[in-house]
Amino acid sequence: MPIPKQLIAALAAALAVLPAAHGALEEKPSTLSDQQSVAVTIYNENLALVKDVRRVTLEAGANRLALREVSGRMRPETALLRSLSHPGALRLLEQNFDFDLLTPAKLLEKYVGRSVRIVRTHPTTGAESIETAIVLAANSGVVLKIGDRIETGLPGRIVYDGVPANLRDRPTLVAELETRRAGAQTVELSYLSGGLSWKADYVAELNAADDALDLKGWVTLTNTSGTAYPNARLQLVAGDVNRVREEMRFAAKSDRMRAMAEAPAAQMAQEALFEYHLYTLARPTTIADKQTKQVALLGATGVPVTKELVLQGSDYYYRSSVGGIGQKMKVSVFVQLENRESSRLGMPMPKGVVRVYKKDSAGNAQFVGEDRIDHTPKNESVRLKLGEAFDVTADKKQTDFRRREPTNRASYVHESAYEIVLRNAKKEPLTVIVREPVPGDWTMLEETHRHAKAAAGTAEWRIAVPSEGSTTLRYRVLVRY
Repeated sequence: MPIPKQLIAALAAALAVLPAAHGALEEKPSTLSDQQSVAVTIYNENLALVKDVRRVTLEAGANRLALREVSGRMRPETALLRSLSHPGALRLLEQNFDFDLLTPAKLLEKYVGRSVRIVRTHPTTGAESIETAIVLAANSGVVLKIGDRIETGLPGRIVYDGVPANLRDRPTLVAELETRRAGAQTVELSYLSGGLSWKADYVAELNAADDALDLKGWVTLTNTSGTAYPNARLQLVAGDVNRVREEMRFAAKSDRMRAMAEAPAAQMAQEALFEYHLYTLARPTTIADKQTKQVALLGATGVPVTKELVLQGSDYYYRSSVGGIGQKMKVSVFVQLENRESSRLGMPMPKGVVRVYKKDSAGNAQFVGEDRIDHTPKNESVRLKLGEAFDVTADKKQTDFRRREPTNRASYVHESAYEIVLRNAKKEPLTVIVREPVPGDWTMLEETHRHAKAAAGTAEWRIAVPSEGSTTLRYRVLVRY
């Protein structure tokens, strides 16, 4: 069926008008003054979900809305603009993310090939003269053509005719959209962004007997996204969220020393979210740009702990003869606590660094060690290595080694004997856990203290060492592999 000539003419007229109408659209700016609310959910791996709600006024039909002061690290492919007050009223046609921000260098760069005015001031009279120049280059210096000569450097003040449209003083998302109604609407812009990160830090203070500690947890936020989030509803997601790796290699970390401060009661409620945990701050908070902020996460007093002194061996010396009279070994110091309600905890603990202090005889808190913990759910153990013992030492030597005839050509049989002397310079007795990773299929032939098979390849002894004294452990083991 042929198309009527009147319809063809009408379509042609409409298409002819569209480019002009598109180009004539006046940009409607929206700033943070239009913001009704903002919610920020921050993930562990330098990623945040921003939900920015603003009140804007639109015309019926086509609009060009410039949403200023969005994150400069926005991932524009994730941006979603929708109307909350009139669902379905908006139809997005196109969006452009302008993050090339206005600076003197950027402005000069945009004017390469264009004319500017150079204002010179006479050093004696102070009179000003104006010349027109063409910017030839602005890369690693300025090259200007003034009349029939070429000059480098900046001979005076530069006066520009205007600011290029794609050069913004703030990160801006420009949305070309259509709406069925005119007037004010409440719209929500949601997007993923880099430049926002968080981590957990914990401060613990051991009591005098080393059997309990006070624990305070902090969340440290870092904002390098290029914008602020005033009075934001803040939520944090703890867990390892899978992401498709892209060309986002931004990381902002702050490892400044933090003083021990009295933390208020826990201010963040938590709940399960999928296979992660979501922490919500009970009050709005302002996240300023280029700022590191700390928020209280948890607080607990009198948390029971156990302290362990552990001598950890290696498996390589069970395979051959080891020379030398003896081998000095360090005894490591660990403390362990249970993340349970019965221990005054019981809240899922995000991964972070635990710094441990203890008061000296004058009552001053002194740093005694730190360790990093992974995400720790409720009812799990937290084990911290604080350092190496000073007053507890160990000497180890191999006293015998021999090869036995293997049962087949593919196996090896070794028999070796060891002596470990544990010394304690303290005025109180203590227990040292000796943990030896024995390779292969092994059998303990002789021992002065009874061992426990802690794992398939681990022999473990708990050796009591008297005050200002020593204890010697001797054992012989047969290894097949």
